[in-house]
Amino acid sequence: MTGESTLWHTVQRILGVKDGKGVMRAVLEPIAVVAITFASTTAIAQPFYVPSGSMQPTLAIGDAFVAAKYPYGYSRYSVPFAIGPSSSDRLLQKMPERGDVVVFRLPRDPSQTYIKRVIGLPGDRIQMIAGRLWINGKETPLKADGMGKVEDENGVTAEVPRYIETLPNGKAHPIYQWNWNGYLTDTQEFVVPPGHLFMMGDNRNNSLDSRETADRGGVGMVPVENLVGRAEFVVGSYDFLNAHAVWSWLAEFRLSRFFNGVN
Repeated sequence: MTGESTLWHTVQRILGVKDGKGVMRAVLEPIAVVAITFASTTAIAQPFYVPSGSMQPTLAIGDAFVAAKYPYGYSRYSVPFAIGPSSSDRLLQKMPERGDVVVFRLPRDPSQTYIKRVIGLPGDRIQMIAGRLWINGKETPLKADGMGKVEDENGVTAEVPRYIETLPNGKAHPIYQWNWNGYLTDTQEFVVPPGHLFMMGDNRNNSLDSRETADRGGVGMVPVENLVGRAEFVVGSYDFLNAHAVWSWLAEFRLSRFFNGVN
C-alpha cells in the first residue's frame, strides 16, 4: 500500500465515510454552511445587541434585534471586517428616510457599531431649541403620551415623560424627554453636509449623537458610507442589568418585547 493510499484511507476513517463521494460531501457541507452564513450576514440581515439606553423607549438595554442590509445598498461596512476600499457611493445606493432606525459604524472609530434614528438628510438644517426639535426652520409636532420607564446603565429605572414626535415626512415615533433645559436641549443650527446624515437617540436627554461633535465624544455627522443596515424587529430581550439572584434569571426575560417591529 502506497503512502498516498494510506493517507486517503486515514482521511476516510477520520471523516467516518467509506468512499470518495462521502469524503467530498463531508468536506463541502461545512464549507457551504460557512458560505451561506457569510452571504446572509453580508447581503441580507445581521443580528445586533443593544448595550445602552440611548434609544429608549424604542429599543431597551438588552434587546437583540435584526437589521436588514439591503435597504440602503452596500458599502465596505456591509461586510465583516470592513473589507474593501472607501467610497462615498454605495452599491445599489438608496438614501434612508427620516425616522429610520439605523445601524452604522461610528465615524471617529469605525470598529464601534452604533444605532440611532435618522433625523436629518443632506442639506437639512437641524436645531434643538428648549428641548424641541426644529427641522428646516419648522418645529416638529410633539404630543404627550403619558409616562414610561427608562433604565440607566446601572439597572436603575425611573418614570419619565414620554412623547410622540412627528417628523416632516409624517413618520411618528416615541421619545423620552426628561427635561427641557438639560444637556443638548439647546444647540446651534446644524447643516447636514452632502453625503451625510444627522442621527439622534430617542432618549433625548441621554444620547451622545450628532448634536455633539466627535472631538467631544459625540457621533457628529455620519457619512452614508458608514451605514450597516436598518433595524427591523426585536427577536428577544433580557434585562441582564437586574439579573442578580439565580432565582430571578428567568423573570428578567421581557417576553412582551419578543418579535416586535422597530418603528
